[in-house]
Amino acid sequence: MAIQFAKIKYIEKRPERAEEIKSWSNEKFLDKAKITIKGQITRSALLLLGKEESEHFINPSECKIRWKLLDKDGESLGYEILHMPLIRSVEKLFSLIRNLKYRYIPEGTLFPEEIDKYDSYNIREALNNCIAHQDYSIGGRMNVIERPDSLSFTNKGSFLPGSVEEVISKDIPEEEYRNPFLVAAMYNFKMVDTEGGGIRRMFNIQAKRFFPLPEYDMSNGRVSVTIVGKVLDSDYARILARNQDLSLYDIMLLDKIQKKKEGRLTDLNIKYLRKRGLVEGRKGNLYLSKDVAQKTGQKAKYSKLTGLDKDHFKALILKAIEEHGSMSRSEIDDLILDKLPDSYRDKQRKNLVMNIVQEMRKEGKIRNSGTRTQSNWILS
Repeated sequence: MAIQFAKIKYIEKRPERAEEIKSWSNEKFLDKAKITIKGQITRSALLLLGKEESEHFINPSECKIRWKLLDKDGESLGYEILHMPLIRSVEKLFSLIRNLKYRYIPEGTLFPEEIDKYDSYNIREALNNCIAHQDYSIGGRMNVIERPDSLSFTNKGSFLPGSVEEVISKDIPEEEYRNPFLVAAMYNFKMVDTEGGGIRRMFNIQAKRFFPLPEYDMSNGRVSVTIVGKVLDSDYARILARNQDLSLYDIMLLDKIQKKKEGRLTDLNIKYLRKRGLVEGRKGNLYLSKDVAQKTGQKAKYSKLTGLDKDHFKALILKAIEEHGSMSRSEIDDLILDKLPDSYRDKQRKNLVMNIVQEMRKEGKIRNSGTRTQSNWILS
């Protein structure tokens, strides 16, 4: 029975009333939980605790959640439509989602770790936010779309705070709710948190997992949030793993680059990232900078020759110096650059050659007989 389940959740929220509630009638409990008003049934009471056959009392509104399972090609594998009471439908939908184990190897260890693809808090927060902020006057359904590596939650209506960035930056309770009475009741049933920070917590949970941040879409008169349940970019994951001091603001900007959506970055965003030394490249082709790579131990991306033997290039340089007596840096570049993999950008190629030359100097194989700006490399 929905009311009995609501009492359990109410006690979890207010344990100090656990004994007192035993003497309450159902009518008194519903009033205390702020879901009825002096015994009068409200729309909120119908939505959360009403029977399925009572939906006609909220016409023209609908009170349905559609769950749909898709395969990797977007073909439907199954669906289910859940009705009132929503307090129980939330639990049923949670059990429908295939929250499989995700296996990955954390930084600094060879032992794999298994975690749920989706954090349970994120699932419940996203779903309960759909219920709390749905515009029931429009008459649309709420939707949960499950794909192999993501969950999407959609509700009808505009996003009242304006932007997700604003919500996260302020990190304070919302000043306006579309359904304030419904939100108050959901709060008492431990379904939502009106103290603020729910969305920010979702972002932080994803960041701590090294997963992409939640993706919001406010187009077409609806609010949709997609949560990805895997590592999208291993380089991005390494940065988060090895740089615990990055702010959520920094991570949000880097997340856009990871998702190849840098078009959403403003010129000020890009200027900020450059000033922090987080990105290199031209607008439209930004990538993680060398400074970040060095800080996070990603020097391999700039100094390791994937699939090639670095000693081979050292031998080429030594042979050329033996034949010509000396080689300038530009001559060494001409000798090596076109032999490097096409996957490296021009600046990365030059950094690779510089690293090779400096390694040979430290190994005592060659030395610079010229100046710093006009190098002339000879055998040691």
